[in-house]
Amino acid sequence: MTVGAGITVSDGNLVVLGNSILSDVHDNIVITPAAGDSLTNGGFIGVQSDRVGSRRVFPVGKLQGLRFMCAFRFKMWWMTQRMGSCGQDIPFETQFLIVEGQNGSHFGEGSEDGSGLSALYVVFLPILEGDFRAVLQGNENDELEICLESGDPAVDGFEGSHLVLVAAGSNPFDVITNAVKTVEKHLQTFSHREKKKMPDMLNWFGWCTWDAFYTDVTAEGVKQGLESLEKGGIPPKFVIIDDGWQSVGMDPTGIEFIADNTANFASRLIQIKENHKFQKNGKEGHRAEDPAMGFGHVVAEIKEKHYLKYVYVWHAITGYWGGVRPGIYESKIAYPISSPGVNSNEPCDALTSITTNGLGLVNPEKVFSFYNELHSYLASAGIDGVKVDVQNILETLGAGYGGRVKLAQKYHKALEASISRNFPDNGIISCMSHNTDGLYSAKRSAVIRASDDFWPRDPASHTIHIASVAYNTVFLGEFMQPDWDMFHSLHPMAEYHGAARAVGGCAIYVSDKPGHHDFNLLKKLVLSDGSILRAKLPGRPTRDCLFSDPARDGRSLLKIWNLNDFSGVVGVFNCQGAGWCRVGKKNLIHDEQPGTITGVIRAKDVDYLPRVAADEWNGDAIVYSHLGGEVVYLPKNASIPITLKARKYEVFTVVPVKTLSNGATFAPIGLLKMFNSGGAIKELKYELERNSTVGMKVRGSGTFGIYSSSRPKRIVVVDTEEMKFEYEEGSGLTTIELRTPEEEMYLWNITIEL
Repeated sequence: MTVGAGITVSDGNLVVLGNSILSDVHDNIVITPAAGDSLTNGGFIGVQSDRVGSRRVFPVGKLQGLRFMCAFRFKMWWMTQRMGSCGQDIPFETQFLIVEGQNGSHFGEGSEDGSGLSALYVVFLPILEGDFRAVLQGNENDELEICLESGDPAVDGFEGSHLVLVAAGSNPFDVITNAVKTVEKHLQTFSHREKKKMPDMLNWFGWCTWDAFYTDVTAEGVKQGLESLEKGGIPPKFVIIDDGWQSVGMDPTGIEFIADNTANFASRLIQIKENHKFQKNGKEGHRAEDPAMGFGHVVAEIKEKHYLKYVYVWHAITGYWGGVRPGIYESKIAYPISSPGVNSNEPCDALTSITTNGLGLVNPEKVFSFYNELHSYLASAGIDGVKVDVQNILETLGAGYGGRVKLAQKYHKALEASISRNFPDNGIISCMSHNTDGLYSAKRSAVIRASDDFWPRDPASHTIHIASVAYNTVFLGEFMQPDWDMFHSLHPMAEYHGAARAVGGCAIYVSDKPGHHDFNLLKKLVLSDGSILRAKLPGRPTRDCLFSDPARDGRSLLKIWNLNDFSGVVGVFNCQGAGWCRVGKKNLIHDEQPGTITGVIRAKDVDYLPRVAADEWNGDAIVYSHLGGEVVYLPKNASIPITLKARKYEVFTVVPVKTLSNGATFAPIGLLKMFNSGGAIKELKYELERNSTVGMKVRGSGTFGIYSSSRPKRIVVVDTEEMKFEYEEGSGLTTIELRTPEEEMYLWNITIEL
């Protein structure tokens, strides 16, 4: 028997808190207790082996008859989710696995069967050990396997004692958080999201140039895009100038990659400064060296004319797709070698091109100088941050550099040091970066693109996008704030995408072409000052959605929950009909006409709602539906049905009910025309100065709603101005109209007497 905290291997079974999770466990599997305050029930899985090798696979034991959800890399760059109930369902390159040890839909809080049993969630986190990276996979015998790789044939010796953390508990979100914090303490190579500085751009509406212009972006195009949105009354406060601004070129012998709406992956960075399109009076083939003629003039003009707060620009972690031209910063041509697990999941055009032409890899010992010179130049031009793309390419370049883990750690350390020096607001968005080499090496980076791209012309992609981000966030959200990517506001699926971002807790930005906007939609997301009502946490699937498959099973809705300061928000989406095909190795529509689906909404769908409720909260809540416009009083543990057609959505604001001293019940809803209504309420005080009064501080303008069981006596705004209000006797919905404030981030002071 080997023992960890609450974890044992006994009689050939991996037993977690009394529940057998794996059977037929191999004799060379050992458990080491996990140390740390964050975790009481956990241990590390290791293997005893006297064999060496730069890639080894170790079977652990059989997983059978238990539901799981995993996040695996279906592309080199990106993860997505898969659900199953046996070991052979676990794909290659699985980086996160959660198993249902006991069914959470029957046990735990609210159980009526009297069993007293709790749900049990068991998390498996394959981690880094020395120069090796572990991932999980299944085999045809239903065995869970550990795949261990260094990425360098010369790096073949490993210890093997701390390869996978196993953690367990009755709340899945707490278990995952505590597990990642335990790994943080063990590795000391990364930081949990809660410790990181979030860049302020997350709190404002933005525009990205990519889907508007692709690599044909110009300084004039940037100005047109900003002007177009501003004229419609939705002023962007940040812009991301995506791929297309850099000085790049092919080698004379390079083989060009040509495809629609993408970059030439054969090109390399030839210098750190902007190309002619972003120089004043720039001409192709000629560049002015006068700094006053460079990027700075564009940035200064758009910031001054459009009141922009932040300008970000794109670059690859290796400079450009093909790296840096050899000779600069001791760059040398390296040829990527992809992991067999990645190759088996999906072939990649970008990787094929880069492998054909090689990549100009900056000497890891010189890479800080490269980043610092690039970023200091950008900062001197008024740039506030960078979107750093193509990050996972580093895992293919470890040969000769001590392996993939060592190379990633050197690059990420240098990158974060340069960001810290040059962009004080922690201005970085990590992209194409879904590997644990990078996640477990990120001490400062705080924002990460959470799924494959928004593909405006791929009808299969839209429901897949929403589901993938939500499930990826269960894991990624422990490291950084997930970014749901840009979208088009004028698009058949625009509202669907917009509603998802409103519950995601993420930045909200579009990539509209100039003149192609839906301002009515954007007004549900953006206030008049360009700020957004951002929820507090990464948006994740509700507990009862963790193991269902809302993209493929034909019966499940996807519910995504988040918190505001005093309420919760739940987005509900019918995502059925499309998914990543493990046979075709691409996204496919498998049901052209998926059916209408009915589910339920409960207050406890917002998992942490008690954290923002009053101490004496009895569990009753008010639920407000954005599209339906209905206010429903929901007693504790009650539910209401929600029915959605294919590719449709609804957003619910969930507010704890407060009973006042006069017996009246009250709940503040928020700005009713915004997707995330409750995000407008920034302060809430009950009966502070006198009985039966409620004080609030509120952002934004438009129709503001509250629930009150009795008609308010009066409502006062800004201490003196008594407001007219409407009161619905049946529902208790009370509304007032807030005018547009003159000041940015203004807080209305509202007092309600009941």
